[in-house]
Amino acid sequence: MLSHLNKNNQPQMVDITAKSSSKRTAHAQSVIVLPTKICDLFCDGDLKTAKGSVTQIAIIAGIMATKKTSELIPLCHPISLENCDIEIEFIGDKLVVDCYVATSGKTGVEMEALTGATIAALTIYDMCKGLSHDIVIQSTRLMNKKGGKRDFKRENNEKH
Repeated sequence: MLSHLNKNNQPQMVDITAKSSSKRTAHAQSVIVLPTKICDLFCDGDLKTAKGSVTQIAIIAGIMATKKTSELIPLCHPISLENCDIEIEFIGDKLVVDCYVATSGKTGVEMEALTGATIAALTIYDMCKGLSHDIVIQSTRLMNKKGGKRDFKRENNEKH
């Protein structure tokens, strides 16, 4: 049975009242493929636009998104995040967004990490769309999580 369905197959928030608090961490990654005309404009891993620095604004948007995850995904618990770090690296024709999130609590933070990486990627798209609509958000995936019932680590942990 899926954890977000009750015995009558109706949606429910997972009951975490009996769980113990523990350290929870998650790392999610989004990959954005940029057309050559945009890649050529990047200097030292960033692109300055009339709206500002693409990577710095994407980092701020991603951090803000992690804090709003429970407002965006209906059955996520609102949690108090203790850390959020977003890194953006320019590799070839790709921008790789890594979002690391941590808390001490009764539920995991993988949805927060996935939301942060996704919104950072969408912000990059938004900031660059005036140059080209051939931008592709290639993937968003959980790379690892720790805490709770089981840990997870993606076997192929490459940056691309």
